[in-house]
Amino acid sequence: MAEVAISRLDAPDASCPPPAPPADGSILIESLDQDGRGVGRRDGKVIFVEGALAGERVSINVFRSKSSYEVANVVEVHHSSPLRVEPRCPHFKVCGGCAMQHVDAGAQVAIKQRVLEDTFWHLGKLRPEHMLPPIHGPYWGYRHRARLSVRALPKPRGVYVGFREKKSSHVADVRECHILPPHVNDLLMPLRTLIAAMSKPDRLPQIEVAVGDDVTVLVLRHLVPLIKRDLILLADFAEKHKIQWWLQPDGPETLHPLLRADREGLSYTLPEFGLRMPYRPSDFTQVNPGINRVLVSRALQLLDAQPTDRVADMFCGLGNFTLPLATQCREVVGVEGLEKLTQRAQDAARRHGLDGHTAFSTLNLFEVDARWLRSLGHFDRMLIDPPREGAHALAQALAAIGSDGPKRIVYVSCNPSTLARDAAILVHEGGYVIRSAGVVNMFPHTGHVESIAVFEPGPRLLGAPAS
Repeated sequence: MAEVAISRLDAPDASCPPPAPPADGSILIESLDQDGRGVGRRDGKVIFVEGALAGERVSINVFRSKSSYEVANVVEVHHSSPLRVEPRCPHFKVCGGCAMQHVDAGAQVAIKQRVLEDTFWHLGKLRPEHMLPPIHGPYWGYRHRARLSVRALPKPRGVYVGFREKKSSHVADVRECHILPPHVNDLLMPLRTLIAAMSKPDRLPQIEVAVGDDVTVLVLRHLVPLIKRDLILLADFAEKHKIQWWLQPDGPETLHPLLRADREGLSYTLPEFGLRMPYRPSDFTQVNPGINRVLVSRALQLLDAQPTDRVADMFCGLGNFTLPLATQCREVVGVEGLEKLTQRAQDAARRHGLDGHTAFSTLNLFEVDARWLRSLGHFDRMLIDPPREGAHALAQALAAIGSDGPKRIVYVSCNPSTLARDAAILVHEGGYVIRSAGVVNMFPHTGHVESIAVFEPGPRLLGAPAS
């Protein structure tokens, strides 16, 4: 991967200035925002431009206008960025699945690193002491979890199966998708034919994709009962394409396999720790298993748990970090809000002979406080891996317990804004410092930014005078 200087992402090269505006109304793109949109100004008003890159001069079409900003898309690029590439996907301009295929893959990583740094500063007035090398690649075929929308249209268009259009609830006419594994990409057109042949194609709104190490599961959401002929069609499709069908007639609790023999099968491995993690199609797992393996390894290296340590894994899910930690330390306490996940984590720990080093609890971590945290006893180290909402209540609890808190915290985040908010609480109220932070390119070609940050007690918590 070519190295890209981050400074080039925020402003054009002064030694090679862009030409004068070729037409009235064009604007210069100064930077990129958290969603990968170009940011420019006209008459003092901020304009977010989809499809534009820093340093480019573009003509735009404004489709949303507010008092303080506007949102637009590119009509014409008059001065192109050297980071611009031809999107691999022919549906890129229409499909809402990707936002950054027009950006060099290496540059995407650098852009996300800058987004993380800027968000820390603008929202938390924080700067990490050290920026970690980014975790990244492969860039294609990585998405092992996906939700495909289904739409039955009047003839001759038939059925569409894919992602929704940009800024629309309509399903895009997606005939290929290169962020999906190749064998799933090859199913897109056959799925159209299958759905069109079923009794009520307009009552089949979505298909969830879950690709494990050994099996691929498709979950069909259906709003009406399936007739016998529908079930035969599904079974024949499964046999031909070597997949499993699971059916969901109502809420998640109604999920069940089409064939009884398919009740088990999905799993992913963490080879470095000798672990196999079983899961059901509805369970949360990372979309990118290759990057997840590297992320788990990096997080545990940064946490640096010792054999005598007692560690907390907050928002532990299936035990993605808990079980690897249990191979390294005295005890890991995993806390998660969904009982079905903590139960599966307990089962996995038992199968691997790690139940003596693990304990799991089901609790809403969005409502915890310092009293609850103290009741768990002292933790030497803590790993936090929350959803997009972040860990606001937990950060406040950690700030409140002061020097009784862990001597190192590793925070894995899928939302830079909530990470910056929680980091500000830990630092400005709790006395921690950010030792390091960096991005994890879990979702190439999208604007999503996964990241990791390391916190340690600062001088105030250690009882030393501040420098």
